[in-house]
Amino acid sequence: MRRTIKRFILLASVAALAVCLPLTSSAEPKGKLIIFHAGSLSIPFETMEKAFEAKYPQVDVLREAAGSQQCARKVSDLKKPCDLVASADYKVIDKLLIPAYADWNVRFASNQLVLCYTDKSKFADAVNEKNWYEILQKKGVVWGHSDPNLDPCGYRSLMVLQLAERYYKIPGLYDAMIASRPKENVRPKSVELISLLQTGNMDYAWEYLSVAVQHNLRYITLPDEINLGNYKFDDLYEQAIVKVTGKKPGTFMDIKGQSCTYGVTMIKNAPNEEAAVAFMAYLLDPKGGLKVLSDMGQPPFIPGRVPTAAIKASLPSTLQTLVEVKE
Repeated sequence: MRRTIKRFILLASVAALAVCLPLTSSAEPKGKLIIFHAGSLSIPFETMEKAFEAKYPQVDVLREAAGSQQCARKVSDLKKPCDLVASADYKVIDKLLIPAYADWNVRFASNQLVLCYTDKSKFADAVNEKNWYEILQKKGVVWGHSDPNLDPCGYRSLMVLQLAERYYKIPGLYDAMIASRPKENVRPKSVELISLLQTGNMDYAWEYLSVAVQHNLRYITLPDEINLGNYKFDDLYEQAIVKVTGKKPGTFMDIKGQSCTYGVTMIKNAPNEEAAVAFMAYLLDPKGGLKVLSDMGQPPFIPGRVPTAAIKASLPSTLQTLVEVKE
């Protein structure tokens, strides 16, 4: 009975969201729409896909979830056809796709890092916001994070640990934490850690707050000085630096800490530009995609943001009213 009720609620929500989709003056979009997106966007984008296809039944949305850098490199390195790329870190788009593969980047949501666990986790009844770093170092405790070379959640997890060393004033804490985490506990993308948590094969994992909420995980929230969730602390976050692989094989680049900001772009010469623009219009609609994000524990930017008036003017006309110029 409960499953039937849940299914009814989901279908009703999708129908309601579909009504909110903006009408366009051009012909109705159709064909395949290819979206590469961060794994942390999987659940909200699944809901958006259903609502969008309900409004535009001639469009078939094809989504591929992966780490954000991996999504970008599917375009830049593998030359895979793609219409839209949505990254958990807007800087990935700036560094790996602009200007060769994309012209603009719209920031549309934020997030923060939390430490996730379940009732099966060791010391689940004892862990809290004051002792979590001690729990992770205890013998037999298994914890992990995603690959910093493939997934922003991975390098952000390492940034949290660096910031924790400064915040708690414990010299060597970062190195001690890393020493307690075997390399096999580093997975390609953060959402892969969820199944390990749920099956009891991992005790703790670093995830985004939205992912924790969407998967009904228990989690520890951290001070704003650590969690990368408050832009007012960006000057502090910048003190955390992680080295990751660069644009070309064998090269590296330093990523500085910054509050979690998601970005989305349309790839140049997108195979289905008409459908891509229509989906972007839905994604940036406060009553459409941005509402989905809000309902699922991820604060959206209303309206979306671009850094300059020139970039705003370069957007498709139907999107310009959905963004503001803001650093």
